[in-house]
Amino acid sequence: MLKDYPEHIERLQEVLNRSAERSRQSPLMPFDDAISALEGRLGTFIMEARSELAAAEAAGNPQGIANALEKERLMLRARLQSQWIGDESMYSYFQELER
Repeated sequence: MLKDYPEHIERLQEVLNRSAERSRQSPLMPFDDAISALEGRLGTFIMEARSELAAAEAAGNPQGIANALEKERLMLRARLQSQWIGDESMYSYFQELER
């Protein structure tokens, strides 16, 4: 879904790495912590896309507007929990941390 945004994938990986590290130190609810981290970062992506949209609109840049709208839609879709909440591989990864 985010293949065209490698920098966003890296930023998601960063929050997952921090979540995994927190879970190693205090393994209370690692999967829930990871979900919360992802939601927060994806929320940041949505705000950034909206800022890009506002800037493109202010500049009267039709291509920039179209790109920003598409990016916003993509980030909103990515944030929908139904896209990844049941991801078995992610859940398994955090289950392994608990052992």
